[in-house]
Amino acid sequence: QVQLEESGGGLVQAGGSLRLSCAASRSVIIIHTMGWYRQAPGKQRELVAAITRGGVTNYTDPVKGRFTISRDNAKNTVSLQMNSLKPEDTAVYYCNAKLQPLDFWGQGTQVTVSS
Repeated sequence: QVQLEESGGGLVQAGGSLRLSCAASRSVIIIHTMGWYRQAPGKQRELVAAITRGGVTNYTDPVKGRFTISRDNAKNTVSLQMNSLKPEDTAVYYCNAKLQPLDFWGQGTQVTVSS
């Protein structure tokens, strides 16, 4: 079992920045992939960014060049730096940990970008 707790969401104007953090209840070194997903009202949850244990990253096209995912295996955290935010980034953001064959999720943190 892995418990995940997100923090750092909030309200920001378009063009602004936010940093999301996710703290895991146990060592993340055993977790191959950690990531951030988001779900906007009326839409399906989608992958935003993911990072492997070895530091390989993957981003969905709309956030490339604006968002940066990182993980600190010593502190058991994964973070998402979000710059140049747009109204379409508004969503609930969820931290995810893949510990095969299971998926673990945080409760989510709201990010609202005003125009």
